[in-house]
Formats: sequence, structure tokens, C-alpha cells
Amino acid sequence: MGLTDASLAQRRAAQPDASSWVSANAGSGKTRVLTDRVARLLLRGAEPGRILCLTYTTAAAAEMQTRLFRTLGEWAMMPDAELAAAIDALGEPGALGPEDLDRARTLFARALETPGGLKIQTIHAFCDGLLRHFPLEAGVAPQFAVLDDRQAKALRAETLDAIALEHDE
Repeated sequence: MGLTDASLAQRRAAQPDASSWVSANAGSGKTRVLTDRVARLLLRGAEPGRILCLTYTTAAAAEMQTRLFRTLGEWAMMPDAELAAAIDALGEPGALGPEDLDRARTLFARALETPGGLKIQTIHAFCDGLLRHFPLEAGVAPQFAVLDDRQAKALRAETLDAIALEHDE
């Protein structure tokens, strides 16, 4: 079956041995590319706890995790021929032996058993975690709080009011 130019580009972007920057419109397949990339990393023996996936939105992170676990869960139950075809559809090169298929079937359990779970999170959550682990190095108070949008808007209004009052005096 021939692949479209877009499908070929997605397959190239999902190659785990090359760096990729994925930027595209909503609904164009970014989540699929990232999910396929993680699946391919796991197939090649990467430890689940050493993979970090960053997205912009909480919804995208949740969707990516859902898709990845669905794929790995399906693989755990597939017959050999069906599993080999699913892995081939990812673009993984080479013939798969019985040991490769057996390893692919264990990926779901390995991902579930990873301490702290798979690291699929937003850029904001990653940075928050990094700052919480290294507050002094980052020059922030150890017990800092991150403002949500509502708090930031209220603080901005309060600050502008205070500046306006200073200029009235």
C-alpha cells in the first residue's frame, strides 16, 4: 500500500534515531507521530522511565498517554501476524522474530510498572517540577507558588491600581 507524502513525513518524524520538530495544524496527526515515536523507542529497548514527552496542553498530554496505553494494551493481546503487521505499520524496519514479538507484548506492563509512570506532560508541568527539584539553583523560593490565570489577572489589576494611586499623589 502506497503512503501519501504526509504519511511518509509523519513516519520520518516518528523515527527515534533522528531529531524532529513537529509543528502542524490541529488534527494533522502530531499526537499520532509522537505516540508512534514513543512506541518505536520502547520497541528498540528504551526504558519507559527515560522517555520524556512534552506537549503544550494538558488535553494533548492526556490524549497521548491514552493512545499509547491503548496501543501497547492491544499489542499485549494480538496474535503474532497481527502484531507484526501493526509494528510494520509504524515503520520499524527489519524482520521480527518471536522474541521481538514477545518483547513488544511486555511493553504495556513495563510502561504501567514504571515508577512515576510515563513522563507525558505539559511544558509548564515539566518546568514546575524542575523548579521544585532545584529551586535554589533557579533562584526561586523553595516554597514558591505558581499563579493560575485568574490569580495572575487579579495581581496585575492590583498592581496597576497601586501604580495609578502612586501617580495621583
